[in-house]
Amino acid sequence: MNDKAVNGDTYIVFEVAGTSYGVSTKSVQQVEMVEHITPLPNAAPFVEGVVFTRGQVIPAINVRLRFGFEKTLHTTRTRLIVTSHKGRVVGLIVDSAREFMSIQDEAISPAPDSMAGMTGKYLRGIVTIGDRIVLVLDLNELVSAGGISEGSNAQHQEQSVNR
Repeated sequence: MNDKAVNGDTYIVFEVAGTSYGVSTKSVQQVEMVEHITPLPNAAPFVEGVVFTRGQVIPAINVRLRFGFEKTLHTTRTRLIVTSHKGRVVGLIVDSAREFMSIQDEAISPAPDSMAGMTGKYLRGIVTIGDRIVLVLDLNELVSAGGISEGSNAQHQEQSVNR
């Protein structure tokens, strides 16, 4: 049997600011409507707060803000994708999420070198399906220490600059 033919994964495809993104379903616990978000003082700007879901309190990252887009009001299409990666459970607030897709590993092209800055570090790769481009995210980079704890890093950097 050809291993490459079966080397793939299922992804949840979601929309943020008119662009399609994908994250492996291996890291997704559930997808739900966004309900009440409790704001956190002194959190990074893209951390909207915490949510209580299925017996646990988790941080909620607004992916629009994380990617530098303008914040919009939540609608009935807005979704919370609850992810678990390397022991961290985090909710991703996205514009909509209604699609699952199987993608073969060899179909995912690496992000171009020209995207190596802030944008590129969140990308695992890019896949083209018909005339549609789906940006496959590196969940680790999206929610890593440079993410949730960025508020404390920003405070530290600000203190260093002011010295």
